[in-house]
Amino acid sequence: MVQQIERFSPHQNAKVFAVLMAISSLVLLIPFMGLVALTAPANTRPPIWLFAIAPLFYLVIGYIMVVIACWFYNVMFRFIGGIEFTSRDKAA
Repeated sequence: MVQQIERFSPHQNAKVFAVLMAISSLVLLIPFMGLVALTAPANTRPPIWLFAIAPLFYLVIGYIMVVIACWFYNVMFRFIGGIEFTSRDKAA
């Protein structure tokens, strides 16, 4: 059966995506911070607080961007339709 997604919940989707972005930023941020600490001269190293606020930055920007994207999708659904997917019932 072909179905269309009529509406995305902006707050719920943004909340989930923002947390995932913040957590996944740590995967790159922690090794990068160690690499910078070991290789950069002391006078050119970025401040530690910059690394500490990066996940917060990803959280806030990710939330805002997903809210905007969901809002735009919900508005455009009326004119162009939604994302289609095919589903089937699992045999009992």
